[in-house]
Amino acid sequence: MKDKETAPQSLMEAVIFFSDLDVCHAYMASLKWPDGKVTCPMCGGTEIGNIASRRMYQCKAKACRKQFSVKVNTIFEDSPLPLSKWFVAVWSITNAKNGISSCELARALNVTQKSAWHMLHRIRHAMQTGTFQKFSGEVESDETFVGGKAENMHASRRKAKIRGRGFKDKAIVHGLIQRAQGESISQVRAAVIPNTQRKTIGPILAAHIEPGSKLYTDTAGAYSKIKTPFVHQMVDHELAYVDGACHTNSLENFWSLFKRTVKGTYISMDEPHLNRYIGEMAFRFNQRDGTDAYRFKAVMPGMVGKRLKYDDLTGK
Repeated sequence: MKDKETAPQSLMEAVIFFSDLDVCHAYMASLKWPDGKVTCPMCGGTEIGNIASRRMYQCKAKACRKQFSVKVNTIFEDSPLPLSKWFVAVWSITNAKNGISSCELARALNVTQKSAWHMLHRIRHAMQTGTFQKFSGEVESDETFVGGKAENMHASRRKAKIRGRGFKDKAIVHGLIQRAQGESISQVRAAVIPNTQRKTIGPILAAHIEPGSKLYTDTAGAYSKIKTPFVHQMVDHELAYVDGACHTNSLENFWSLFKRTVKGTYISMDEPHLNRYIGEMAFRFNQRDGTDAYRFKAVMPGMVGKRLKYDDLTGK
């Protein structure tokens, strides 16, 4: 692989750097086998031959003898597209502040919109990095609703759909944000939930927040009578949006950024895919203090060990 000093720092440099398929092959090999010991994904064997002319490997075990590439057991597996295009796609989505549409990516990579759409969802799948580390310190909890705006609906459809606060038939997204601590920036986690009931939100709070932390929420029904091991304060938005340190403005800022991405770039999101779009936005938000190269390096390890087939993506 080329010297680390020549590693790309911008999109233009990334296009040039990863135009060499040998560089792409070496880069993926270093991610999959950081100790340099290539192992067979079929049998786990360590006696591996290198087919340099095809950028392939072959297991030497007599019972196996399988050939494989660095794409196996990654989101790139079974894709006919070269890694040079994949890496540029990863760079683009991780560093586009408001996301990148499949049509835009298709034009940039000279692939079909269908291929670009599949590529983007695979990359979003890799961006969803789970963690067992809980939030602590000051934490905000809030929900937002994703769906069509009433003002854009036909009068008859608006009358049938909009009831009360207008949340009927909209997807519900719950979020938590840990406020900045010391030199660290605030971090967010968000996911689609089936409802805003106490029995749904309560376990989420317990799973993601350290006991004794300060929890700030609004006065929604799920929080008004919830029993938590936290120092819980609520702010009534009918009276004020800020009450001392108690507010949900940090999370509202994230919702604003997310909605801007929805309205400006993606326009429409099917609910089965919504978690991946949220994961994409949360990844960029949590890595916002880094450079383009830093975000690319941060997401690439997530490409290993994950698959998202087209039939699974489309429900077939």
